[in-house]
Amino acid sequence: MVRRCEWAKGELDIVYHDTEWGVPLHDDPTFFEYLILDGAQAGLSWSTILKKREGYRDLFDNFDAKKVARYDTRKIEKLLQDARIIRNRLKVESAVKNAKAFLAVQAEFGSFDAYIWQFVGGKPIVNQWNTLREIPARTPESDAMSKDMKKRGFNFVGSTICYAFMQAAGMVNDHTVDCFRHGQVLRARRK
Repeated sequence: MVRRCEWAKGELDIVYHDTEWGVPLHDDPTFFEYLILDGAQAGLSWSTILKKREGYRDLFDNFDAKKVARYDTRKIEKLLQDARIIRNRLKVESAVKNAKAFLAVQAEFGSFDAYIWQFVGGKPIVNQWNTLREIPARTPESDAMSKDMKKRGFNFVGSTICYAFMQAAGMVNDHTVDCFRHGQVLRARRK
């Protein structure tokens, strides 16, 4: 029997856990997707977001930050009527604001990748957790990331959301040591 992190129970959770979560990411469009989805998750389960992921991809122009940054009030109102996403005004408006901040970071640093990896010194932090209960909700690194992102105009980037983003993007390896993915993600690279 394959051993996984305790949280990966449903079909979508398992696929996400086994293929994406914790794999070091260096792709700006996927970073933007994670930023939008992690912000949408605030107060909800990740399973809920995974179920709506395709809706987000469709409605948010496949997470094209340049297109999302141009969304106007009319587009936001249309999005708020579609049940394929989380219909929370603050979260939808935040996605547009975050797209603008994301583009500004790309312009300043050359890529979002160059900016975001500085918070972990350019390489993943490899943790050695035995149980889900040991994994923190935030760290000094996520605190620093949150503070800097807020200063740059991002929304829905509290330290807990930033830590979830870091986990998803492989900036930290938080697979428990008994999970088959713990060792695999050490060797994995995503483009």
